[in-house]
Amino acid sequence: MSSYQKELEKYRDIDEDEILRTLSPEELEQLDCELQEMDPENMLLPAGLRQRDQTKKSPTGPLDREALLQYLEQQALEVKERDDLVPYTGEKKGKPYIQPKREIPAQEQITLEPELEEALAHATDAEMCDIAAILGMYTLMSNKQYYDAICSGEICNTEGISSVVQPDKYKPVPDEPPNPTNIEEILKSVRSNDKELEEVNLNNIQDIPIPMLTELCEAMKTNTHVRSFSLVATRSGDPVASAVADMLRENRSLQSLNIESNFISSTGLMAVLKAVRENAILTELRVDNQRQWPGDAVEMEMATVLEQCPSIVRFGYHFTQQGPRTRAAQAMTRNNELRRQQKKR
Repeated sequence: MSSYQKELEKYRDIDEDEILRTLSPEELEQLDCELQEMDPENMLLPAGLRQRDQTKKSPTGPLDREALLQYLEQQALEVKERDDLVPYTGEKKGKPYIQPKREIPAQEQITLEPELEEALAHATDAEMCDIAAILGMYTLMSNKQYYDAICSGEICNTEGISSVVQPDKYKPVPDEPPNPTNIEEILKSVRSNDKELEEVNLNNIQDIPIPMLTELCEAMKTNTHVRSFSLVATRSGDPVASAVADMLRENRSLQSLNIESNFISSTGLMAVLKAVRENAILTELRVDNQRQWPGDAVEMEMATVLEQCPSIVRFGYHFTQQGPRTRAAQAMTRNNELRRQQKKR
């Protein structure tokens, strides 16, 4: 033990409370002032608490903010502006740059026969496009002109070389029609355990009330015919994820669950993953594209669930970490191999 450590040993069993009780009021005040200067560089503390007040002068009066602003503004107007070292006159110095013309050397000059010169001089734009395609100069034409000239022996595209800077015209693709599913009828069919209802698809219906979604999940607990349940882009959050988790713990007929593109946080995803462990029927689970990244802990839990649940053969999520991604890929390969062997038997 060094001499410094031996010196510190005598302070190990000191009773701080007993020392504080023996201090006088003046010593306590001095100690308080010293403690305020313990961390003057701590930016988290207000400026008045980083060091003690060293002024004994009493305030001259209350703070008048408007008067202070007027004084500062008047003082700024009275300060004389600094003169420029070099006054600006607007004069332009120097000469503008003119790029010199490059003379083509004699060995690089191309001379054609008079017949070819005359043919090129009277060629149309479509014929020039075909010539450029034959020579492989595809940058002088659009893609449509190039493939038309290559695939067709006749001149059928007369757009002209000027179309190089113009994009090809494509037909606009119309938006997908809205989801025609009637939620109230679906809820009634799920509650009545309709045999003909095997798929519940509520994708892209963004005005579904949260209580109705939770009621639907509650009805799914006793349903024995629905095989696919999809809630993509329904603005579902953690309350819906909690209801889905409760449904997975009791439902024994659902095979596919899709809750992508929602507002489910890491807490909701963790609840769903824990419920999947207790469900041996689910074969497909998709949870990707949530509003926020769930985090490393959730991705590790996903890999663990895939390793412990051999029934899952399709999983929809884009991993950001290499470790969980590798574990999930190995687990999915093993699960699909087990499913293939079961079908072969």
